[in-house]
Amino acid sequence: MANVRPFFCVRPAQAAAARVAALPYDVYSEDEARKETEREPLSFLRIDRAETQLSGETAPGDPQIYEKAAALLKEAVDGGVFVEETEACYYLYELTWEGRSQTGVVGCVSVDDYLDGTVRRHESTRTDKEEDRVSHVRECRAQTGPIFMACDSSPALGEIMEQLKEDEPLYDFTAPDGVRHRVWRVDGEERTKQLREVLGSLPALYIADGHHRAASAVRVAQELRAEHPDYTGQEEFNYFLSVIFCRDELQILPYNRVVRDLNGLTPGEFLCRLEAKFQITGCGAMAVSPQHRGEMGLYLQGNWYHLRVREELRSADPVDGLDVSYLQQEVLTPILGIGDPRTDHRIDFVGGIRGLAELERRCRTDMAAAFSLYATSMEELFAVADAGRMMPPKSTWFEPKLRSGLFIHRI
Repeated sequence: MANVRPFFCVRPAQAAAARVAALPYDVYSEDEARKETEREPLSFLRIDRAETQLSGETAPGDPQIYEKAAALLKEAVDGGVFVEETEACYYLYELTWEGRSQTGVVGCVSVDDYLDGTVRRHESTRTDKEEDRVSHVRECRAQTGPIFMACDSSPALGEIMEQLKEDEPLYDFTAPDGVRHRVWRVDGEERTKQLREVLGSLPALYIADGHHRAASAVRVAQELRAEHPDYTGQEEFNYFLSVIFCRDELQILPYNRVVRDLNGLTPGEFLCRLEAKFQITGCGAMAVSPQHRGEMGLYLQGNWYHLRVREELRSADPVDGLDVSYLQQEVLTPILGIGDPRTDHRIDFVGGIRGLAELERRCRTDMAAAFSLYATSMEELFAVADAGRMMPPKSTWFEPKLRSGLFIHRI
């Protein structure tokens, strides 16, 4: 069963919350992050991406970046931008976007739950991205970005959250992207105990987004355990910051692909090769947004094509049956020569929030072709994670994104 405990939160002062809250560090390029911190000097990106506060000549991974992050965090706390709770609390975090809301519990999940499989994963991590966050957590001695987690539907959890949301929220603001954020502090011994018991009845937790942040927090915990062999398991480094949502409230958007070239093929030759894998219908300038599993769109030389996976080639395997897997195994690797999408610079990934127009724009600028995909479902995510398997990278894009800077967990 899951072990999720309240924590002594470092959080923005009420008047600063809307300005501090920032999208996750990894949704920005460095140039975009610099522009955002110029637009909003209190943005948590200053701490999450401290290279934005250093010379553009600073190399990725330079220790100065993480030293700067720690200094900026201390400066913000000392200056009153952040306050530190004197009581261990849970929080409720509600995000409302385009008419739908999702509410999660903010707490700290046991590292041992991650290590023994109670926390289940569906995506492999990249060493370089892990190293970045390990250095950030280690130097700041804090986890600054929550892990986005899901659990199976729980009427008991839903009921207690609705009761707790009758209180006045601690924060209530709408971000520039139109997402409304509301936060409630869950304090008091009885209410905290009640919520902990409900969370403790959950048989498993699933990482929806934040695999690198979770892996990094666990690595730092293991390092600190090695440094302190007499650890009891109750130290803060044995837990990592998370927000847990019931699966039926979550929405996954597509994670589309763009490729730089056709691996020496002409467009005609490429389409000919695809005919063995798909039923193809030309759509001209009409953009293709797949409506069902097994459907994809292809944008090539200014034209869209509707691709339907040939039925006899579909797989019932939880991983191989995913549309992203089929595209990788039947097109990207054998036809386009893209073997490892995590490291091959000939492929890029475009979150569904950016729309199909972004795929067309990329093909007019730096890419040769684009694929629009049908979104992976929560059922598929759970099935893969329950089987102990991994999806191809960039298989899910969750919206709306959790904001960093609203909750910080010192370790």
